[in-house]
Amino acid sequence: MTPHILVDGDACPVKEEIYKVAFRHEAPVTVVSNSFLRIPQHPLLKRVTVSDGFDAADDWIAEQANTESIVITADILLADRALKAGAMVLSPTGKPFTTSSIGGAIATRAIMADLRAGGEQLGGPAPFSKTDRSRFLQALDTALVQLRRR
Repeated sequence: MTPHILVDGDACPVKEEIYKVAFRHEAPVTVVSNSFLRIPQHPLLKRVTVSDGFDAADDWIAEQANTESIVITADILLADRALKAGAMVLSPTGKPFTTSSIGGAIATRAIMADLRAGGEQLGGPAPFSKTDRSRFLQALDTALVQLRRR
C-alpha cells in the first residue's frame, strides 16, 4: 500500500516538512488550496486549485480521503470528515486527530465560536514553534510507517 498525503494547503505552515518526509518515504502528496500555491517541481507532488467557494478545498479533500490517506489540516470539521472516510489525520503541530478525540475538539470549537459571537476577546492559537515543527515531522514519519504496515 502506498499512502497518499492530502494537504489542506491554504494556511499550512509545514508544507516543506511534508515534502521532506514524503520524499524519504516516496509517498505522493496533493496540496489543495483555493488559490494558486507554488510547490516544488517533483513527480511526487501535485497541486489542486479548487474554486474559492466556501469549503471547496475541504470538500475536495474529504471526497479523496480514504484508508490509504494521511490528511494534514488544522480544520477540525475537515478532520472529522476525513476520519469518517478512514484516513489518518494530523494537525500541523503533529497532534493526531482520532475518532476518540474529535468529538471533544468539535465541542470545544463550538464553545469558542459561541464565546466569540457573544463578543468575547479570546486571542488566537499559540504561535507556531520549533517544537511544533519537530513534533509534526516525527508524527508524519510515524503515520507513514503505520500506514505501510497495515
